[in-house]
Amino acid sequence: MTMTATPLNTAETKLALPGHQGLKLEEKLLFDQSREGSYGVDLPTLKGTTSRTGQPVRETVGLPEVSEPQVVRHFVRLSQMNYSIDGGLFPLGSCTMKHNPRLNEKLARLPGFAALHPMQPDSTTQGALELVHTLENWLAELCGLPGITLAPAAGAHGELTGMLVIKKAIEARNETRPIVLVSDSAHGTNPATARTCGFDIVSVPSGDDGLVDYDAFAELVDKHGKDIAAFMVTNPNTCGRFEKDVTRIADKLHSVGAYFYCDGANFNAIVGKVRPGDLGVDVMQFNLHKTFSTPHGGGGPGCGPVGVTEELKKFLPIPKVQKDGDTFKLVTDCPHSIGRIKAFHGHFGMMVRALAYMMSHGADGLQRVAEDAVLNANYMLHHLKGTFNVPFKGYCMHECLLTDKHLKDKHVSTLDIAKGLIEYGYHPMTVYFPLVVSGAMLIEPTETESKQSLDEFINTMKHLAHLAETKGEDTFKQFPLSTPRRRLDEVKAARQPILKWEKPE
Repeated sequence: MTMTATPLNTAETKLALPGHQGLKLEEKLLFDQSREGSYGVDLPTLKGTTSRTGQPVRETVGLPEVSEPQVVRHFVRLSQMNYSIDGGLFPLGSCTMKHNPRLNEKLARLPGFAALHPMQPDSTTQGALELVHTLENWLAELCGLPGITLAPAAGAHGELTGMLVIKKAIEARNETRPIVLVSDSAHGTNPATARTCGFDIVSVPSGDDGLVDYDAFAELVDKHGKDIAAFMVTNPNTCGRFEKDVTRIADKLHSVGAYFYCDGANFNAIVGKVRPGDLGVDVMQFNLHKTFSTPHGGGGPGCGPVGVTEELKKFLPIPKVQKDGDTFKLVTDCPHSIGRIKAFHGHFGMMVRALAYMMSHGADGLQRVAEDAVLNANYMLHHLKGTFNVPFKGYCMHECLLTDKHLKDKHVSTLDIAKGLIEYGYHPMTVYFPLVVSGAMLIEPTETESKQSLDEFINTMKHLAHLAETKGEDTFKQFPLSTPRRRLDEVKAARQPILKWEKPE
């Protein structure tokens, strides 16, 4: 018996299709799903009132009227459109999107930690304060800087804290130093942070090897001398390379009384192997998600600890955890401190996760983290360097840098490769950064990826390069094809964004 499918949209049926394809659901805004009189909880009108809540009836506040199942399904469907580290390799260079071990999550949810309130008396939070103190000691040992604060809420917040400490130290010396030198390969937050603190920015160029041009740096130090407050550089840098002149840079800065600020965003490449404090660094911020596997992204709570030299410890923000015998307490009577950088003491859940990661790895395990991060990045570089352009010779550190130079004659760009990766099921790598390289594609596989997942990504990148050679721009300008939304007009989206919903007339 042969069965013939009946088309849904025949002249007889006239059905309004929802736009779904398989499990790819077309999700309307909650405003568009709203129907007058819908609500999540059905309560009877209370006696003596005209509402179900017992409160005076309010004028409409403009929220959609939807049922509880509609709300749940809406946000579940939106979440299914997201890409996450739990779903696949997340190759964002310089962002270090690594696996978040479930052990860390389990420990952060222990009732004694999860149910804490920041205003409890110290006598009831001894375990938490001991954990903070222990984490500070681990970080101090790993970076070679004895002063640690865990208060900052993110890496950029840590940058702000570190630069405010430097500013306070300069003021304590009764000096005026208006200039901060910043490497041109730095994260964009570096110059923004320095400017926020009131400093003027002078850019230090990179050389042909992707490293700080030491001669140009030294010339700027000689020129500005005691007007320099600090030099901000990321090491390993955002070209995926270790600054080999780091000790010379430190000595040159210290010769004019300036401070050496190291952006520790890429510390996972050297953790357990090199201590920045031993190289002459005065101030360094960590990103706990980058090196110590706490969750990253989504606008949620983060943690950006800062390490400083013995000289600068007294300027760190309050409160500080102090150990007195077998007792721990929070101290706020610190006259030289920059004050509070956050309402309480940072995001404690992130501290639990980070210490769990450290203690489960141990010293030798953390060394292995760095070794595997560098190994994975170089494995990827080795297999892609014949397919894509590699701007700098030699090995890389934790991330490999490629460009679209080989594809220009096919009119295929870095952006096109990024859209192609979306079509083939990957979040794109970091694109067009660092700014010192044209058409940059910055890929960081991290140490938590297996050889199998690396090979799959490498094969996808090679396939995209093959498509560029054989199909050219006509194919790439259509990518992505299979996503809930097709390729956007990015210029129009940037210049004429639609940022609010308006009720149709």
